[in-house]
Amino acid sequence: MPTSVFGLCAIEQIAVNVLDLNRAVEFYREKLGMKLLFTVPNLAFFDCDGIRLMLSPPARPEFDHPSSIIYFKVDDIQQAYATLSERGVDFVERPTFVADMGTYDLWIGSFRDSENNLLAVMGHVPKGS
Repeated sequence: MPTSVFGLCAIEQIAVNVLDLNRAVEFYREKLGMKLLFTVPNLAFFDCDGIRLMLSPPARPEFDHPSSIIYFKVDDIQQAYATLSERGVDFVERPTFVADMGTYDLWIGSFRDSENNLLAVMGHVPKGS
């Protein structure tokens, strides 16, 4: 009898803790330029290229902690940095070379959202750029 091989592979939704939902929705929509899908009491959902990003206050005290770092892939990391900076996003680390990936260089820049969660932009910079 064949055995079924199961493994997790696709992310459908990521939850991010927020203290002030209205402030967070404004930050993600206005400063980051993300598409708000819908809101329900105490929840807001954004589209991240097919993956939902859910903002919500912690449901229980044990969940009250900063989120994991979410890395947003961008086509042009320097342009993303400039645009987000112009919108008032405060970068903790400007875009910086991280690794030579062979066919491209990996660059990462990090910033904090309105709720003090650490987020980052990640760019695949073609060689010679």
